[in-house]
Amino acid sequence: MYLDAAKKQEIFGKYGKSNTDTGSAEAQIALFSYRISHLTEHLKLNRKDYSTERALTMLVGKRRRLLDYLKDRDIARYRAIIKELGLRK
Repeated sequence: MYLDAAKKQEIFGKYGKSNTDTGSAEAQIALFSYRISHLTEHLKLNRKDYSTERALTMLVGKRRRLLDYLKDRDIARYRAIIKELGLRK
């Protein structure tokens, strides 16, 4: 499996406040970004997999809403996570 507990711990440790910080916006955005990149690679090989395409679209929307929330609450944290993950906007 591409996303096991150890990989989640690593993502939360790097972008969150600690390894168990699963609720912060930065940690969730980082996890969604990892999942989005994995699904994008899957869809390059399986272009007719429409259920995965829908899941990808929903994940992108969730990440966008979290980014909008973070931008409204704390612009410095928003800019930091955008720069660190290499997202554009």
